[in-house]
Amino acid sequence: MKPKTKKPVSPQRAAHQVRIIGGQWKRSLLSVIEADGLRPTPDRVRETTFNWLNHLVDAHWAPITCLDLFAGSGALGFEAASRGASQVVMVESHTPAFKQLEQVKAKLQANQCQLVRGDAVKVVTHAASQGQKFDVIFLDPPFEQSWLEKILPLCTEIIHSKSYVYVESEFALDAENGDENMQSLLSGWQLIRADKAGSVYFHILQRSI
Repeated sequence: MKPKTKKPVSPQRAAHQVRIIGGQWKRSLLSVIEADGLRPTPDRVRETTFNWLNHLVDAHWAPITCLDLFAGSGALGFEAASRGASQVVMVESHTPAFKQLEQVKAKLQANQCQLVRGDAVKVVTHAASQGQKFDVIFLDPPFEQSWLEKILPLCTEIIHSKSYVYVESEFALDAENGDENMQSLLSGWQLIRADKAGSVYFHILQRSI
């Protein structure tokens, strides 16, 4: 009786990987470590988001500077760099995740990406004190820790007029719902795109002044 042969391993990516959707590193896989609060933006959500952003910047990424404040796997920041953003500052406080970002940056030779290990609020405060401003900011913080309430108001100081913030959250951002806290949170911002995938809400806000 012949021994059973093992079936070939499927080339499909594992559940702990995400892929870059477009640009020079299209289809490159990014590994995702196991860590509390680390929730990589799914491929489909990123595809929709970058379709929105591509339209808003007229597919002209060369002059765009980006800040990814909760970089995690790097899916958002490396996606922007892949599409031609001139500078992408990626912030991550979790040491294993930061080391993973360093490995990916080296593998992709992503010289336009600057990695910063530290607290997002402190990074934003420092950038504001230096007069630094960005064209696109990515906010994908851990859920249910009030990060959005702490950091979105600070972003008004470090973004160019009429520029964009991408926000993922566990609730919809809607200044028209009559909630005073929501209206305060969105003060200075205009909601221009929004959608939902599963239990995740994702949005594009534009600085209104």
